[in-house]
Amino acid sequence: MSGNRDPHDPGLSGRTEPKLGDLDHLDKPRSTAEPNDGLPRMNIEPGYRRSGPPSKNRNKNKRGGPGWWVPLLVVLVALIAGGLWFNQNSLRGLVPRTDYDDVLHRAQVALQQGHLDGTDGTSARELFEAARALEPDNDSARQGLNDVGRAEIARADAALQAGHLDEAQQALTNARELLGGGSDVDRLTQAIAKAQVSSGQTTTSIEQAQQALSNGKIDGPDGAGALYQRALAADPDNAVARHGLDQVGDALAAQIQKSLDASDVAAASAGIDRLSSLLPNYSQLPTLRASLSALQAQASGTLTDAINQGNDALRAGRVAGDGNDTALAHYKAALAIDPNNAQAKAGLAQVAEALIVQANAAIDSGDTDQGKQLLAAAADLTPKSADLVAARARLSGQPANAGAGDTGSDNSNDTAAPTVSNVTPQQQAQVANMVQRAQIAAARGNIMSPPGDCAYDLYRGALSIDGNDPSALAGLQGLPGLVQQQFNQAVSSGNLNKAANLLDALDNLSPGDTSLLQSRQRLADAWIDQAEQQFDSGDRGNAATSLQQGMKLMPNDQRAQQLKARLQGGG
Repeated sequence: MSGNRDPHDPGLSGRTEPKLGDLDHLDKPRSTAEPNDGLPRMNIEPGYRRSGPPSKNRNKNKRGGPGWWVPLLVVLVALIAGGLWFNQNSLRGLVPRTDYDDVLHRAQVALQQGHLDGTDGTSARELFEAARALEPDNDSARQGLNDVGRAEIARADAALQAGHLDEAQQALTNARELLGGGSDVDRLTQAIAKAQVSSGQTTTSIEQAQQALSNGKIDGPDGAGALYQRALAADPDNAVARHGLDQVGDALAAQIQKSLDASDVAAASAGIDRLSSLLPNYSQLPTLRASLSALQAQASGTLTDAINQGNDALRAGRVAGDGNDTALAHYKAALAIDPNNAQAKAGLAQVAEALIVQANAAIDSGDTDQGKQLLAAAADLTPKSADLVAARARLSGQPANAGAGDTGSDNSNDTAAPTVSNVTPQQQAQVANMVQRAQIAAARGNIMSPPGDCAYDLYRGALSIDGNDPSALAGLQGLPGLVQQQFNQAVSSGNLNKAANLLDALDNLSPGDTSLLQSRQRLADAWIDQAEQQFDSGDRGNAATSLQQGMKLMPNDQRAQQLKARLQGGG
């Protein structure tokens, strides 16, 4: 039975009127007693009785339970924390450098005010260069220098229109230094030269060039070559200027010949580059180049022999000492032929490492005097080697002449007695603090700079207090591996200035590492790649800068030589 009344019930007469109940007690609390609806009562088990409002319970059940989001939140927090930890170096780089921002702001203000160049440190060019020194990988400073170059172009144009040729020439010189060339530079060069002809300055330029030539001043913006070129740009048919330029070529050729006679390959090569840039059609250039090629071939054979003999001597254990048949003597002979030869430099570094190994052996045997002599010889070759600093720290913890030559000890224990540490608790705390700061500096990439607050200086300072501290020793000797990782990452991400600084640090920390040659070539290739891209996009100034960085690392690289010719030829 449902309890509803049957409308066909015979007991139902007429219609049933609705009843509203007792309206006078509506404001009283409703009774908690369950209404009697006439239906059978049902008992609900206590374990199934719901608590709280039914509507809220239904919503919770629909969401899948009150705690489903807690594990997900924990996972998200862990992922975020892990990402922050593993990318802390990148995130740290996003923190603005107050000093850099201040210098960059002052540079932009100076640019807006038209204070483009100067020598008091307040000009836009000086400030942008200072900003670039603080943040070599930041494009803002580089773009700022380009803006200064374009502003110099505008200043040169304005000065030319006003008839101020000296000011126009100075602005053009600044623009050429900043931009490296371009259509505007070429246009202004010709326009200023024509204006100088009409103003009679060509005669003045020729007189200045003749005076510079008589004084032996050939190179540079105020040298005879540049002055004669300026006169010829204004008056291409000026016979005096043309003859004077030929005289400059003869003087350069004489200097080149002296370098060739002295077997100075580097000086002869540099002289030929200057001559070909000044007078590409000079009659003696082919002869001078042929002589240079012959000298280079001869020097190359001698250089190769010296390096091979040095390698043989090093393998045979003839590291250093008297005579000319030691590795040290052969590598020095190679560097006399080519001061920038990477293989000869690496050979000298390996000599230094061998001396450090011998010094450590002497220290282990107690011969501290011999250890000092060997470390002093190594310091002449690689003064900042991490292994050298660690060996010196070990030496400082040994008593002088302890056990020197003592091979007849009757000690049953072969292990050397531990050195008694005189380090105070305060010094131990200082060492721990310096090691911690060194680890932070190393993670940031501050390996060799800034002085006093870089990883190298902090580890070295800690070892000067306690030469036996294991954390400082391990940290210092682990620096080369850490720097190599940072170098690889910097090259891969295109931060070539940072990579160059890290490579310099590797040269100092681990000069005898044979992998340095590969790292050097890799960075040179990256610089040359960047130079080619900049040149193809018309950015000749930055292309010249990038090429220069690459040729510092690998001066004889074939691609670098080809790009150099394209830059000089304007093609």
